[in-house]
Amino acid sequence: MRRILGHVLWAGISALAAVSLGGIALWRGEHINSLWLVIAAVCTYLAGFRFYGKFIAARVMALDNKRATPAERLRNGHDFEPTNKWILFGHHFAAIAGPGPLVGPVLAAQFGYLPGTLWIIIGAVVGGCVQDFVILFASMRRNGKSLGQMAREEIGRLGGFTALLTVMFIMIILLAVIGLVVVNALKGSPWGTFTIAATMPIAVFMGLYLRYWRPGKVLEISVIGFVLVVASVFAGQAVAQSPALAPWFTLSGAALAGAVILYGFLASALPVWLLLAPRDYLSTFVKLGVIFMLALGILFVRPELELPAFTRFVDGTGPIFAGKIFPFCFITIACGAISGFHSLISSGTTPKMIAREWHAWPIGYGSMALESFVAIMALIAACALQPGVYFAVNSPAGIVGAAPQAAVETITNWGFPVTTQTMSEMASQVGESTLFQRTGGAPSLALGMAHIFARTGGGQAILGFWYHFAIMFEALFILTVIDAGTRVGRFMLQDLLGHIWKPLGKTGWMPGIIGTSAAIVLAWGYFLYQGVRDPLGGINSLWPLFGIANQLLAAVALCVATTILIKMHRLRYAWMTAAPLAWLVVVTFTAGWQKIFSDVPRIGFLARAAELQAMIDAGKVPAAKLAETRALIFNERLDAVVCGIFLALVATILIDSIRVWIGILRGALANETTEAPFVLTNMEPEEA
Repeated sequence: MRRILGHVLWAGISALAAVSLGGIALWRGEHINSLWLVIAAVCTYLAGFRFYGKFIAARVMALDNKRATPAERLRNGHDFEPTNKWILFGHHFAAIAGPGPLVGPVLAAQFGYLPGTLWIIIGAVVGGCVQDFVILFASMRRNGKSLGQMAREEIGRLGGFTALLTVMFIMIILLAVIGLVVVNALKGSPWGTFTIAATMPIAVFMGLYLRYWRPGKVLEISVIGFVLVVASVFAGQAVAQSPALAPWFTLSGAALAGAVILYGFLASALPVWLLLAPRDYLSTFVKLGVIFMLALGILFVRPELELPAFTRFVDGTGPIFAGKIFPFCFITIACGAISGFHSLISSGTTPKMIAREWHAWPIGYGSMALESFVAIMALIAACALQPGVYFAVNSPAGIVGAAPQAAVETITNWGFPVTTQTMSEMASQVGESTLFQRTGGAPSLALGMAHIFARTGGGQAILGFWYHFAIMFEALFILTVIDAGTRVGRFMLQDLLGHIWKPLGKTGWMPGIIGTSAAIVLAWGYFLYQGVRDPLGGINSLWPLFGIANQLLAAVALCVATTILIKMHRLRYAWMTAAPLAWLVVVTFTAGWQKIFSDVPRIGFLARAAELQAMIDAGKVPAAKLAETRALIFNERLDAVVCGIFLALVATILIDSIRVWIGILRGALANETTEAPFVLTNMEPEEA
């Protein structure tokens, strides 16, 4: 009877998922209630996790808890360390859930709610979750090796070396754009800056508490950490209102960029248990709490989506970023559906900390499903705003005009009415001087979240608290990618330099750790500073480059994953990774070509550089702005070169991968796996 009830329950969940998705896709009324999006997402994720994810775990991977993991066999207390399943889930989720699920859907909402909703839900279940899970499994079975190392061993020397270079270059762009989102969210906000700064010593305290003072007391330190974080939000309000303290935490974009770079270096160089793991766990505690609160708030308030299914900007003239739905909606949403960055975490810190093989199912597949749900929440929060407000917050001055009156006139003429009085009152309510041209997506998301929270109780009186609480939540979300990503970048650089001088390849050699950490942060720090100086806010040029790089990285990961599946099962299960790979290749190469060669200045890097050069030649650039404009021209051309290099490198990896697949299937190449030999675990169940 229990089994029959289980079948009925899962059949009902699957049917509800199908009906909800169909209803969203076909609805053409004036407004749609956000509850439909929540039901469609949750039911689809549950069905995907229970059936598709478990099928992959049991049939394709044959996970075995009796097999010792690298965390047990190679334990060194620095990088390899068996970690509690829920703490590791928290670390992994915190590390992968960066700006993509928060910012990408908010920016893509300029097309309307429908394209983003369908891609987030469907793309995650059949693409993102599978990629994360398979790469985590593959790295776990290969002593925690990085994506580049696995590519070299599974595909070959050419594809592997190219993959290593590709991954490292792409990582630099990803971290730069992630840092830019944090800078734009905290710029000129002492409340938010103080709150985020306070989480650093709180995390160190938690690390020392669990390591030396109260080992194993996870729940105890979780409660303490959460209380301290909430207290830091209230303290941030007091700091912002203090004439003496507020100036110390009111930082410019350049100063915040320097602070983010310094944090990335410390998080990479310090032991994993001291800052990275406890801060990521603390962040996840806040993240999951806020996501749960937001989901409850949406269920309680049931806001209607004010943005239509499709806006006028499907023609490619969007103010936030230029380009049509295909391919730019897909590369903009990025991490909310499938993210190459996740493969770096799944082959970086996480496989070195996983205690039992079956933990990979909820950590690999489940974490990505949860991140996709975050993307749906972010999309709802943005689309629940009045369209005029949404575009006023996200449109840069270079598009709508620097003066508030000019901005509202432009946006109103688009068919999305908004007034300066509305924007002024809203800024006053949330404790900010202005909300105009707060590009990057984070402020508008915080505004949408704050309005949903305020409607559940407390009203407009506590809108300011909820706004800055949401800003803190977003910055915590994003900074976890900075710390984990910089550490993974350090692993990759050490692996590359180890071929030149062996000591540099040792992950436990402190001079190598410090030197490679500094090199990585300086590399992404350059592009971060470039974005800070951009008069269009950096998002128009860097976010599409981020999306292309991210999705190209996913293509590299799926090449490796498909190669491994072909070696394990030939063509039987290769379609699981080959199908999303084919889609990503079409999307990213189309977007990359347009970003380089489009003759529309707001789309093409080279066209934008030519436009700026023509302005200089025509004498339209003031003398005081000449140096800045020449720097922008250089940066646009550099972005074009970087994008072209990415496309060439990924094409090389794809061609080499196809060569290997054909060779294995024809019997011309040896079907050799590089899995570590089976070793029986010595860990007791309670240790895991």
